[in-house]
Amino acid sequence: MKNNEQKPDFLFEKANYKTLMIGIAVIVLGFILMSGGGSDDQKVFNEDVFNFRRIRLAPTIVLIGFGITIFSIFKKSKAE
Repeated sequence: MKNNEQKPDFLFEKANYKTLMIGIAVIVLGFILMSGGGSDDQKVFNEDVFNFRRIRLAPTIVLIGFGITIFSIFKKSKAE
């Protein structure tokens, strides 16, 4: 009976799932870097909204994370 049992056929391999999780973690890091910069007083404008981290760095990290995620989806297995 053991010879007739088949292993479950997964869509991706283990390496693809690891790369996918890394990509998702990079996306989450980018969104964390984008957060904050609010003001306690509604009548005072806070200039921290327009700093380098929120305008340039965080969106770039999010796009890199999406790139890693797309790469993990399209990556072919070594067996094929």
